Amino acid sequence: MLTASCHCGAVHIDVPRRPRNLTQCNCSICRRYGTLWAYYKLSEVRVKSVNGTIDEYTWGDKSLRFARCATCGCITHWEPLRLRKDARIGVNARNFDPEAIASIRVRRLDGATTWKYLD
Repeated sequence: MLTASCHCGAVHIDVPRRPRNLTQCNCSICRRYGTLWAYYKLSEVRVKSVNGTIDEYTWGDKSLRFARCATCGCITHWEPLRLRKDARIGVNARNFDPEAIASIRVRRLDGATTWKYLD
């Protein structure tokens, strides 16, 4: 198991394993957030937080909810608003210990235009 946490420690996210790849997306929100996304099945991930410390942002087609710590402001994850059996969650890998993700391949996603990986 691997745990991600925001800067102040109010939000922790437990995942079952190291991610196989990380995604750096250049869409209008991800490039501003500066995130590296690690993807998991929603059922595999546990988000733990102090009551009231997760703030959410939804925009566009209202299919995703971006979450951040309301105390320190770190983007922690995104999750789908429409739950399906195969739903996945994106965990901001920048909240893992750097050593835990140092050797993982980072893929560049053109989320701004083509929705294709650039590598």
